Amino acid sequence: MDFTIKFELAASDVERARAWYSSILGLEPVNPNEDEELLYRAGGTQFGMYESENAGTNKATAMRLIVTDFDSVRADLLGKGVLFEDYDLGDDFRTVDGVLVSPDGEKTSWFKDSEGNILALGSSN
Repeated sequence: MDFTIKFELAASDVERARAWYSSILGLEPVNPNEDEELLYRAGGTQFGMYESENAGTNKATAMRLIVTDFDSVRADLLGKGVLFEDYDLGDDFRTVDGVLVSPDGEKTSWFKDSEGNILALGSSN
């Protein structure tokens, strides 16, 4: 089977989402004049942003951003006003100050975009 994977995020206000992804994550759509769906590319992956009244209703991680310098990127996002979520699902899954550290040292933090989609920031180790 030969196919390309593209995932999509819903936005209740595409222009608000476009501004958020630009100012917070530094991403610009590759099709800036499109009316129906914005297309983004980052790190060899592409994703679409389309308007939907169901934006932000998913209770699971919609997208994971893998970075090499987790602490620096997280500090940058904090400086831009991003609020990181805290989760406590028992001993095996508990964030401390918004960061989950796995037994092998991998770090993950979760936050929401302007549309309520849950994004994860993860270290690349």
